Formats: sequence, C-alpha cells, structure tokens
Amino acid sequence: MTNEQATREVDEPRGGELERRGYDAAAAQERWQRYWAEHDTFAARDDDSAERRYILDMFPYPSGDLHMGHAEAFAMGDVIARYLRLRGYDVLHPIGWDSFGLPAENAAIKRNAHPAEWTYANIETQANSFHRYGLSLDWSRRLHTSDPEYYRWTQWLFLRFFERGLAYRKASPVNWCPVDKTVLANEQVIDGHCERCGALVTKRNLTQWYFKITDYVEDLLAGLDELSGHWPERVLTMQRNWIGKSVGAWVDFAVPGRDEPIRVFTTRPDTLYGTTFLVLAPESALATELVTDDHREAFEAYLEQTKQASEIERQSTEREKTGVFTGRYATNPATGEQIPIWVADYVLADYGSGAVMAVPAHDQRDLDFARAFGLDVRMVVDTGEDDPASSGIATTGDGAYVHSGVLDGLTDKQSGVATIIERLTADGTGEAATTYRLRDWLLSRQRFWGCPIPIIHCPEHGEVPVPDDQLPVELPDLRGQDLAPRGGTDGQGPLAAATDWVNTTCPICGGPAKRDTDTMDTFVDSSWYFFRYTSPGYDRGPFDPEAVRRWMPVFQYVGGVEHAILHLLYMRFFTRVLHDMGMVDFTEPMQRLLNQGQVINQGKSMSKSLGNGVDLGEQIDRFGVDAVRLTVVFAGPPEDDIDWADVSPAGSLKFLQRAYRLAQDVASPVGADPATGDVALRRVTHGTIAQVTELIEGQRFNVAIARIMELVNAARKALDAGGGDDPAVREAAETVTIMLSLVAPYVTEEMWELLGHEPSVANADWPVADPALLVQESVTCVVQVKGKVRAKLEVTPDISDGELESLALADPNVQRALAGAEIAKIIVRAPKLVSIVPA
Repeated sequence: MTNEQATREVDEPRGGELERRGYDAAAAQERWQRYWAEHDTFAARDDDSAERRYILDMFPYPSGDLHMGHAEAFAMGDVIARYLRLRGYDVLHPIGWDSFGLPAENAAIKRNAHPAEWTYANIETQANSFHRYGLSLDWSRRLHTSDPEYYRWTQWLFLRFFERGLAYRKASPVNWCPVDKTVLANEQVIDGHCERCGALVTKRNLTQWYFKITDYVEDLLAGLDELSGHWPERVLTMQRNWIGKSVGAWVDFAVPGRDEPIRVFTTRPDTLYGTTFLVLAPESALATELVTDDHREAFEAYLEQTKQASEIERQSTEREKTGVFTGRYATNPATGEQIPIWVADYVLADYGSGAVMAVPAHDQRDLDFARAFGLDVRMVVDTGEDDPASSGIATTGDGAYVHSGVLDGLTDKQSGVATIIERLTADGTGEAATTYRLRDWLLSRQRFWGCPIPIIHCPEHGEVPVPDDQLPVELPDLRGQDLAPRGGTDGQGPLAAATDWVNTTCPICGGPAKRDTDTMDTFVDSSWYFFRYTSPGYDRGPFDPEAVRRWMPVFQYVGGVEHAILHLLYMRFFTRVLHDMGMVDFTEPMQRLLNQGQVINQGKSMSKSLGNGVDLGEQIDRFGVDAVRLTVVFAGPPEDDIDWADVSPAGSLKFLQRAYRLAQDVASPVGADPATGDVALRRVTHGTIAQVTELIEGQRFNVAIARIMELVNAARKALDAGGGDDPAVREAAETVTIMLSLVAPYVTEEMWELLGHEPSVANADWPVADPALLVQESVTCVVQVKGKVRAKLEVTPDISDGELESLALADPNVQRALAGAEIAKIIVRAPKLVSIVPA
C-alpha cells in the first residue's frame, strides 16, 4: 500500500477497482483507528432504536502500559461486544481507569513526584494502546476514579451509607501491612500475606471505618443461587466459602467472679460433654481481660510472639501447639465441671467470640494442645475407633454417644444436636445460632492517593458528615511534600500532616474541628463504577436512575478470577444497598460473568526475575494487532491459561493473509445472487454460520475460529477450481469477513472494502444460516467386511436400517469380499455404518 492509499479518506468508495496488493498491518491499523474515532463507530446509540446490551470489562489499573494479560481479557470482551453489535443490538462497551491506589503512590514517593503525574501519564499510555488494540469501545463515557467529579459521588455514597448505619467507626484488631503501612480488609490477606505486596501481615488495635456488609450476608448468599449457570461455579463456590455460613449453637460458660459468661459458638453442641477446657485467641479483648496478674507477663510475651505468625500458620494441624494458662476457670453447662481457660494462637479473634470450646477427643488441634499441656481428653462419640486419649488421633466421625448424660444411647447426630440445644435453651445457657465467616468491610486506608473520607470530627458533636453541597472533599495538593506513610502507632497516614487541610470547622456548631485523615479502600471506587458509565456526565447524583434502568444489569462482565471475592462481593453488596435506597430495581448487577485465564510463558507466570516476560507492544510490532488478538482467542477456551511458548502469532498472521487474499480474488459483483453458485460451498458456508453462531453464544470462541478457518479453506478450494466469478465464493468471503471481524478488526475492514462494501464492517449484519442448506442431501456410509472397509455408499440421511443393509449386500465390492460365504452377523448403524461378519 502506498502512503497516499494509506492516508486517504476511508469512506471513499474503493470496491473492485482496488489494485491487488499485500496486506499492510501497520497502515491498516493507522487508517481504521482514525476512521472509528472520526465516525464514533462504537458509541452506544441509546436512542431506543434497538434492544440494549451492556458489555463490561473489569477496568484496568494504570500501572504501566498494557501487558499480555490485558491482551487476552480485552480481546474476549471485544468478541462479545462486536458479535452483539453485528446481531443488531445497541451495545454499550465503555472504558475507564481504576486510578487511585498504592502503586501510584509508591511510585510517586520513589520519584519524589505527585501520584497524579504518574497516574495520568500511564492512563494516556494505556489509552493509546487500547486504541491501537482495535477495541470497540465507547470512548465518550471514559472515566477515572481519581477525578474529583467522580470521587465526589464516591463520597456522596459513603454519606448515604453513613446515614443508614452501614458506615461506622470502631476500635478493633486489624490487619496491618508493614511494607505498605496501612490496614487491610480480611479479603486482602492471602495466606497471611498482603495481597498486593506479599508482606507478612501483622495485627494492630486501631479505630477504623467499616461498611456493615454483614447486614446483607443472607441476601448475598441467596443471590448466588440466582447466578448459578450464568457465573462460573468455582466463583460461586469461592463466594459461598468466604461468606462461610455455619449452623450450630451459642453456648454460655459462666466464669466465677465475672458477671457475663463466655459465649462460644460451636457447630457441634452435641459434644459439649467432652469439653475439657476453653481456648481464647491471644489478641482478643477477652484474653486480655481474663488473664490473672500471676500469668500476665507470660501472656503478654506470648501475644507478641503470636503477631509474628500468619493466620494460615496458626491454624495448621502440623504446627506444634503453644499457649499460656490465664489462671481462670469456667463452668461447663452440661457437666457443671470447672474447666481451665487457656490462650492459644490456633484460635483467631474473628471466629465467633474469639473463644472455642475444646473437645480434644474429637478435634485434632484440641487433642494436640491437650497432650502438649496435660489436659483431660474425654471421648463422647464412640465411632468404633481407638480412644483418642491413648491413640493420639482424634475421631471425627459419627457414632453412639457415650459419657454424654442425656445423650447416652443416641446414635443420630441430628437428634443429638437438637436435644442438647433444647436443653441449653431451657436452662438459659445457650441457644441455636447461625454464624458467618464474613466480617464487616474495613475500608480505611492510611495512605494519600485515595478518596478522602467525608467526615469531620468535632469535639462536641463527634462524627459529622460533610454537607453534600461541600462535596467533593478534594485531596490537598501536597506537591513537594513528603507523602511517605507514617506507620506510627497512631495509624495515621500522610494526610494527617496537611494541617491546613485537616483543620476545619464543624458544620453543626462552627467550632474548631478536624477532617478524617484516612482515605477509602480503592475497592469502594470499583464497587459502583459500572453505574456511572450509563450516564457519566450526570451531575444530580452518582448516576441517572433512568439510564441505569435502560442499560442494566450488565449483560456480560469479563475479568480475572483473582477478583472472585474482593471485587465481586463488594459490588454485589453496593448494589443491594442502592436497591434498598430505591435507586436501582435489581440486586445482582452482572447477569453473566466470564473469567479469562492467565497468559504465561514456558509453563510459568511471566516475571522479570524468571526472564520469561513477553512484551505485548513488541508482539504487535512484529505480527500486527490482528494476529495477536487471533492468537489469544484461538489458543484455547477463555478460562484456560495460555502458554505463549505453545502458540504461534506467526501462524495466525499467515492465516489472516490467506483470508485477505480470498477477499482480493472475489470477482463477482456486490449483490450477486449466491443461489446461482456452487451449492456444495454454500452448504459449507451456511453450516459454518450455524456452528459459529452457536459457538459464540456458548463462549467457545477458539472452536468458532477453527470453523472460520475451515470455511476459508473450502472457499479457497472452490475459488481455485472454478474462479472468483462464482457468487457462492463471494458469499463465503463476506461471511468470513464478518465473522472474523470479532477478533481481527483491521484486516476485516480492509477485506470489507475489497469486497466492494462501504465501511465499516462493524455496521454489517451477522449472517443468518438458510435452514434449507443445513439439510444434508447425502451421507457417506462405510461398509466393512471382517473389519475392513470394502465399500462407501452415498445414501440419504433418513435411510432405514433394512434399506441400508440391502444396498450394502448388493454392492459388487462387498460381494467379492464375501466370496459366497455365509453371514454370521450384520450390524447396521444407519446412515453411516454397515459391518458384516462372515461365518
């Protein structure tokens, strides 16, 4: 292609007069990016002209240029968006950036710059790469969560939660990352380490802001059933496990000298007779309160030791059990016995009340602890196995109750549980209960680059909301100032040092007051961004409720499974609150979810240390955008990982060039009647249309690409045999162009022009299969004699077994193979197989 050809107006008719030439990927990318931008090709119409579909990719964080993971994730979403657009839907496919967060802040500290500089520079880099990658995005709805016009509404939503009692502040033990110097929500601690930086997480007692997500726990759990079949089952399972519903009972253990009993949750109240001691979490307020002076020094030393271990390590059954005695005793309500109260790190403060009733005969960790400290072991369920007191192996199965008072003689666990709960309730020492693993969402962060919490602390009036007309509370500039996190025992972040910003007046009394110096967890920003896309310029609220009714719920959400708990659970919670506020009329924001796999290399995740990184930009420079997109989509099912060492973008490029040449060689005019062409090729074309449509609907994109490749081969064979004048060849080439545009937008725009059509192929209609051409006129039937193929018969698909048997026996080749021998057995599988076994 000449420079003049590459730069002239794309919408100038070109058609069949275009000279034969090779495909220039770089030039095509430049031309069509410009065309799509000038014509707003992918902007949602939002004009009631068609049924709407909202396709959403999890929006990116601007940590640098796009990488191979982005290449896969956004290619998958684009396949769906382009397909639905070609099917005639009005498609909303927006883009934005999750632009607050620690990476920007840490990079700024390292460079002695402001986080906004790093953030917005990276956003522009990524935006350019998104344009280059040929995504069908509606750029008119672009947003950044760090823009004041966006986080004004994040703050507005926080205040609505605050008014409803769903945002509150409390002192409690919290997860603390010593590297990032901020608190973390439970969901951001993975195997005891910071989800972002990998540092070992410790515990601190701090006053923090929380969202009361536990008020919605049952609704969140029940909603998973609604999503079954539309979301991946493994994601639903992960959410159910994180919510962690447990059914059992609260049991009260009276403590001499203390007004309130210790309340313990257990799923096995039927083993209460075997409880020989209680165990408290070291960091629990209960442990600090109950330990006697004689044991306090040992307890405090143990508490410090506990802070060095992760929660996973603490709960390991393989770990040596450690602990200290509190010096106090409690009363077992079933036996009346006084049992010792211990502190041990295998109990966590956020489980139940931070206390567990230890039944060492039937729980291995309790048994290991009992043996380590010489505590009683009493078997109360006889499973037929050896007594744990002598074997050292806890028995966890069902059996007959022994040494269990009113339960003795029972063998049914359900009856045992019901009986003991009935007795505890009658005695006033317990009750049936349900608990959850899920804890309220800790949203405070002791960092600068986040949405400020719109609360003013007044000495007289306490926590006072910033009035709505004073929103947004913008971050102070702090350019040239130290943004390094303080990380002191007060848990305050860098905003605390901005005294001119912190010192303010109370909106109620006008007296001196201080702003809250924490910022919000960035998961707050991403819990509602999908609503804003429906009306990004709306200034009377976070979104236009009417626009949300038109577009939502989101038809298809696409993103990584790593967000299965953190992001997806929070956004489901936010949507339910908005529903209860009357702002939306649904509770599940995402109808369908597609999780793409990772792009790895040589069997491992890509990293600089391993030296196995693959640069997306370099791959595009070498092979072109279309070849890279085709490669990631064709590599396997969307949810599977892609090993870049096992794929071939060079092979993808060769196929695209073959498809391009097919369009070049079509010689029949636009509008030529395909019914006058090669019927055999038309059957392949329409069979492909039917198959690819079904495969795309089922998100089997890689198999759909394989079918398109087969159609290219069939069309090429027919063209080489009969020439490019055959209208059936044009029909096949047009079908290939439209279907291939889902993954290869640039080359198919060029092909569409070569075929004589006005741009853009994105405005074409998805082909429809002709049912008459899907009916097979004949089927090849294989006839075997003694297992060897002796004949192939062309028969009708609906031939009967008897007719097929007669045809097979009459075939001359079959008769020669039988040579007059008697027939022992004939197996007929109409219409495809006849197997003859001579005597």
